[in-house]
This record gives sequence, C-alpha cells and structure tokens, in this order.
Amino acid sequence: MTCNLFPAFVWDASCCSQMYRFPKGSDASWSKAITFVVILLLAITAFSCSGRKDNSSSSSENTAEFFLKDIITEKAILSDHMAELTLTGKVEFDADKVISYVPLISGIVERTCFLFGDKVQKGQTLLDIRSADLSALQSELISTEAEVGIARREWQAAQSMYSDKILSERELLEAESKMKQAEAMLNRVKNDMTPYTPNDNGSFAIKSPKTGFIVMKNVSSGTPVSPEYGPLFVVADLSEVMVIANVYASDLQFVRAGMDVKITTQSYPGEIFSGQINTISQLFDPEDKVLKARIKMQNENLKLKPEMSVVIRLIEVMQEKMITVPSQALVFDHSEYYVVIAETHDKFQIKKVEVSGSYNENTFIRSGLTEGENVVVKNQLLIYEDRKNVKP
Repeated sequence: MTCNLFPAFVWDASCCSQMYRFPKGSDASWSKAITFVVILLLAITAFSCSGRKDNSSSSSENTAEFFLKDIITEKAILSDHMAELTLTGKVEFDADKVISYVPLISGIVERTCFLFGDKVQKGQTLLDIRSADLSALQSELISTEAEVGIARREWQAAQSMYSDKILSERELLEAESKMKQAEAMLNRVKNDMTPYTPNDNGSFAIKSPKTGFIVMKNVSSGTPVSPEYGPLFVVADLSEVMVIANVYASDLQFVRAGMDVKITTQSYPGEIFSGQINTISQLFDPEDKVLKARIKMQNENLKLKPEMSVVIRLIEVMQEKMITVPSQALVFDHSEYYVVIAETHDKFQIKKVEVSGSYNENTFIRSGLTEGENVVVKNQLLIYEDRKNVKP
C-alpha cells in the first residue's frame, strides 16, 4: 500500500538557499539542519502510512469475519411443483338472482320510495304510478270476476239439471267450457295486475318482487314510462355473487373449469376468499380481448360488492417435482438468475439457474442446481458482488 500525505510537496534545497541568506561560515550547520528536518518528515510519513495500512487491513479482516459469521444457508430440496397464475377481475351480481322490472303499461311515476343501493324487502312499495291503462285493467278485472261468478253458478245449475236428466250432456259441457273460459280470462287479468296494487287515490303501487338490493335505478318522480322505456329498476339478491376473471390468450392453457382459486381485494387486506371456477366463456370479449372465467361465490356478510376489483390466484400441483429454494436466495443480474452455493464456511461458488416459477415464497429451479446443495439466503448479494468476476 502506498500512502502519500504530501502529494504536491517538493523539497528543493537550492531554492531555500536563494530565498534566505545564511550567515557566512554557517552553510554546513544549516545544511545539516535541513537534512535533519527532511529525514524527520519522511520518518513521520512512513510511520503514519504504516499505521493506516495495519488499521485498514485489520478492519477489512474484521468486516469479512463479521459477514462470514452472519451468513445463513438452506439446502435445495426436491418438492412438488406448485404452479400459480394471477388474474384480475371484478365482482358482479349473479344473473340468476336478479329481477329487472320493465313496465307493460304507460303512465307517469308519481313518487319513488328507494335509492340506488337500498335494501328492499319482498312486497315493499318501490314507486307509485298513475296510469289510464291500469285503471282500465282494474275495471276489466272487476267485470271478469263477476263473469266468472255467473259462469260458475250456471255450471253448478247445469250439473243439477243434468242429474235430473233435464239437460243433455252437450249442454252440460257447454256450461263447463264457458266457466273455464271466464276463469282463464280472470287469471290473465290477475297476472297483468300482479305487480300493481291499487291505492286509495287512484294511483297504483309497484312492489318489490323479492328481497334484495337496488342495483339499478332508472326512474324518478314525474317520469313518463311505457313498455319501450326499458327497465325502471333492478333488484338483486347479493347473498351469492359472481366473480369474473379475465383470462388472456397466453394464460388460457393454464386455466380450466373446476380449478380452486384464492381471491383477494384491497378492501379487505389479508383476507382470502376461496372459490372454484364454474365456467369459462368460449368467446373472447370484443372490447377487453379476454375470455371470462366465472366463479360463483357465497357472499357472507355481503363483503363482496358488485363492480369491486379483485385479484384471483389459481394454484395447481404439477405432476413433476422440481428443485426448490427460498425466493430470497435468488440474485437477478443482467436478465439472468443466480444463486450462491456455500461449499465450506468460507468458500463459495456462483451458479446460474433457470427459474420455472414461484409459489408461497419459494422458487422452483428447472436447471442449474442439484438436491442437497447449500444455498446462501442471507448476505448472498455481497458474496455475489465479490465473486462474480473471479474465474474458477
């Protein structure tokens, strides 16, 4: 090691003799003095450099010993190859548990009794509507009920007269047919009136057909509606929901119906929802350019909300076994993966490896390692930087 404390210092005795006038006869004394000073400075410099060299060497050795003591290794093991694929998706309501109300009559909405997202009970009034069509339908219902009553009495009288052999069988059948026609007409009118309940003020109430949540509202007070208007509202039962996963073409070979999945969302950090792929669409979505995998989920405590973004992880045990190491042991350098192998406590070797995948903080190695090798999992980067340019 070379230490130069005075890199710009040049001692020139002739220069000094020109700058200062020494008393005559004293040249030898001053020359000896100058020589002594030079020797003294050189001695101090040499001593200082020697001390630094010793301290630096000692510090380097202590640092090396410290890192060697702090190194941790784990053996490369042969284990099941777990394949994991991560997909994105969102929550939607189950189409089989949704009722969309489209008006079959024309009218004007007098008031609405719900907001988007409200929970409603079956039979609860959602809105009041005033409609001439409904008024006419109600009058038809009343008259049809009267016709049914008359037709039933006539049929009962015909049965009695037929028993007394006053009426023929054909006349009895005609009375029965007339009664059934009136009953069929009544059932039709009743079905048309089922969603509507007459109010005292001449309007009609539309009630919720099931218990659920309002997931779409397209009407407000004063809105004129007709059969061409479209759905006024949608009620969905959210006790079950559908998670839709986006499957890209490159991932299609790894995804199939029946696979178990783990679902997470930013709304509930650390919580995992388990499910299974029910179906996979056979047509690519024209907008997103993906296939849709559908996962039906029980929605306990209604935590999963429609339109909520989720992450879906698919896990599968592959048939082949692979060398497995902790993921933290890998060193990524110039687009390649390396590991540091501890041959002895102070002898190390760098190996390039081919990675197949990772799962649960472990990485599967396709080639480059053998079972039982000691892989450094702590301070491996320091060893790698020190050894990567050393030729074996």
